[in-house]
Amino acid sequence: MRNLPNDRVEPRGSAADMEEGLPEVLLPPLAECVTAADAVAGIVYLAEPGGTRLRAAVIQGSVPFVFGMPDSMSTDAPHASAAAWRTGELTVVGEPTPEPGDPTFAHVIPFPYSAASVPLVREDRRYGALTLVRLSAPGDEWPLSPARRARLRAVGERLTDRLDVLAARGTAIVTGPTTLLVPTSSRGDAGTAGAARDWGVAGVDASGGLSLMYQVHKLSTGLTRVTGLAEITSAVAERIMRPFGAQCAVVGQITDGRLWITGSVAAPSGVVRELHGAALTPGTAWADAALTHFPRFFADRAELRRRYPGAFDGDPTQNGWAFLPLSVGGRAVGVCCLSFAQERALDIEEQAALMMLADLLASAVERARLGAYEHVLAESLQRTLLPRALTALPGVVTTARYVPARTDTGLGGDWYDVLELPDGRIGLIVGDVEGHSTDSAIVMGQLRTAVMAYAQEGHDPAAVLGRAGRLLGDLDTELIASCCIAFLNVEDGVLETARAGHPAPLLRHCDGRLEPLDVVAGAPLGITPASGTNSSTVLPPGATLMFYTDGIHVPGTGDVPAAALRLLASADGDLEELADGLVAAAADGRDDLALLLARYEGAVAGASRRIEQLEIPRHDLRGVADARRFVRTCLERWDTPEISEALEMITSEAVTNALIHADSDVDVRMREYDDRVRLEVRDSDAHPPLPSAMSVSDEDEQAQAEHGRGLVIVDSLASTWGSSPHGRGKTVWMELRSGEPDAPGADGGTDGAADGSAER
Repeated sequence: MRNLPNDRVEPRGSAADMEEGLPEVLLPPLAECVTAADAVAGIVYLAEPGGTRLRAAVIQGSVPFVFGMPDSMSTDAPHASAAAWRTGELTVVGEPTPEPGDPTFAHVIPFPYSAASVPLVREDRRYGALTLVRLSAPGDEWPLSPARRARLRAVGERLTDRLDVLAARGTAIVTGPTTLLVPTSSRGDAGTAGAARDWGVAGVDASGGLSLMYQVHKLSTGLTRVTGLAEITSAVAERIMRPFGAQCAVVGQITDGRLWITGSVAAPSGVVRELHGAALTPGTAWADAALTHFPRFFADRAELRRRYPGAFDGDPTQNGWAFLPLSVGGRAVGVCCLSFAQERALDIEEQAALMMLADLLASAVERARLGAYEHVLAESLQRTLLPRALTALPGVVTTARYVPARTDTGLGGDWYDVLELPDGRIGLIVGDVEGHSTDSAIVMGQLRTAVMAYAQEGHDPAAVLGRAGRLLGDLDTELIASCCIAFLNVEDGVLETARAGHPAPLLRHCDGRLEPLDVVAGAPLGITPASGTNSSTVLPPGATLMFYTDGIHVPGTGDVPAAALRLLASADGDLEELADGLVAAAADGRDDLALLLARYEGAVAGASRRIEQLEIPRHDLRGVADARRFVRTCLERWDTPEISEALEMITSEAVTNALIHADSDVDVRMREYDDRVRLEVRDSDAHPPLPSAMSVSDEDEQAQAEHGRGLVIVDSLASTWGSSPHGRGKTVWMELRSGEPDAPGADGGTDGAADGSAER
């Protein structure tokens, strides 16, 4: 590109040559204005036909500022370029500052700036505007001197004259298909010198800015693979914290008017505590950045204190600070905070690059938030379709697990059920609808309901499968399913079983011997004709049945993993611990998994092995006292009052914490054995007992710790206890042996727990 004299335009040999010459006409006056006004960037906007939008023809400036310039805007916009085009007057404005919480506002340029725009207008000919941009405080206007204003007007007049000449020759004064970006030559101001020294190669024009843009490019590429907030924190450490020399970084998400820390790198716990859960109100650096959508940069601690007295008083190790707003569509979604151990004055190129990085982070945070929300909805749907709790019946002990596959939907078609039949038998059911989708989950819910209904009508297992198969064939779906149904007579141990395309249950004898039940395999449900054949087996007391779906199989073999088989053969203790071990040994995330364990205890004799149950509504802390009375009454009726005080204290702690933390109804069950009493507290939160509110600090490894739930007391009083997740929540179970004395000091600890004041 060659520069033309300011007083004439050389003729071209063709219209194509003239169109190619338009950038050459635009660039020299643009470069002159950028230099004269000491701007970081300049843009020549040309009006589109119809005069509804301005589009950038040439952008010149410091890299990476040129990447942040808008390439188009409406001619009705409140910005300097549009105002100059409309009025024909030199317009100097600061970037409009939105009212806090205004969802309609979106910044044109992603950093605080002032703009000066020269109209390219002549009578009825409105070509566009030449606009200059510089950094400034939010809302501040550019204090251009009268001499600089006069010079800018003169350049605008000359450029308009030349556009008149081109228009007279038939050249279309419109932007070409591509906006041209031109970096400025090496400048002597401190900002560019700093960028060249720290980021680029000395003496090479634009090397520093392009090196900054490399980080932007790499972060953009990396964030396309991010699916969770933890991965975003890792990307911040690699592409922002490390290149800019920050000592620590904190990423927070704004939800319900508060900042919740989602990840941090090397952040002191005092910094995290001050930010986590803080209200989004003006008056703090991070909140002001989020509310105005403008970053806040502080070269040292003294500068931060002058603007925000008392900020991070508890942590003197951090000096420089940068607070980057994360905004999507004019809505604040979070904040990224960087701190530096030494004084750190970020130059203009670094500030622009950080804001571009923040824009990328904002989109990633929002995607991760939406993904997490969708996953929660999927889990909620899955929990709704599975039984909230297994039916507790004398003569048999059951437990179940459900583990979803690692899929985008988090949904599957596996299910299980335990129900009491009208004739007194116990129904044990496991099924699997193919696929991992919403359709699979919906069909599973329909099929599960139908199987339970047919079983309650009194049909035998094979007949239930036949009816369920015909129903599935009538549904508007191409999905097929497998199912195994067993009806157990507790009085004589007779087990009647049928299966349709499903793995045969495993039977563990009292001596540890394993064998699959000899059950004829029928065709899967949904394949006509549906088939199933009843097979009978007599279970000895103490036998354990394992029903499962093919998520337990070794991929490609159809075999149960050897580790799971060894565990099942050797385990004759608690079913909850056995179920946990089997899931750990078999679940690999490739497929969803349902597991149902049932231990036959034998016929119920006399008054032994009784079961009692109490339901407590969610958030009803008065239910803690009801639970204690329930325990006391059961033990008195079972002639074991000697363990009443200890078990009441355990009940208080477990029920209180379930009500507070699980946000669900609570199911309390008591089961009598010959030598012990078992207490189970079930809720709908599948996570283990919750961590403290500050697990986001340096102690991230404690995120799933068992503290804060009063379980220290449970551990000290119970003979044995555990916490096990199942399909729709978890069970915290404890056992006390009959005849054990109460714990010392039990009287002093029960009243407070009854009032809901157990340790959190």
